[in-house]
Amino acid sequence: MIREQFTQLVRKELPGLRRFLLAACSGNSDEADDVAQEALMKAYVASRSFDDEAGFSAWLYRIACNTLIDHQRKQTTHGMTINIDKAHEVAAAARSDDSFTYQELYSAIDGLNVSERTAVLLFYMEDRPIKEICTIMNVTEGTVKGYLSRGREHLRTKLSKK
Repeated sequence: MIREQFTQLVRKELPGLRRFLLAACSGNSDEADDVAQEALMKAYVASRSFDDEAGFSAWLYRIACNTLIDHQRKQTTHGMTINIDKAHEVAAAARSDDSFTYQELYSAIDGLNVSERTAVLLFYMEDRPIKEICTIMNVTEGTVKGYLSRGREHLRTKLSKK
């Protein structure tokens, strides 16, 4: 794949990818930007050997999902996990109340395990078909349906308590 082709395809996918990563990172735009940048660099390096323009979107999201998992694993390994209550306090001091419009939802999504969160965000936020989610997550259709079912139930439980 040539650079111009890669750039054109990324521009088409970037808004959705950014939205997905922002939700996956519980609204932390700095973290989402870091993951997006790293994923795009990995994709660009690997793009020379990639020639399936029709499958570009799923390929890019798979790289982003793997990069997100690696990023979160590194944070946990280095003891950089953040208490959500402290995050509210820090962010509240730095931003206006308008920035918390979706914080309750982000908090509930953040409580899902990585697989459920990925499936739920791809299916409901990005309108990805189940077969494409299977490709992105490298799992079977039944597994994705299970993640979606459990994810919905966990979100329903978490959001009804508030």
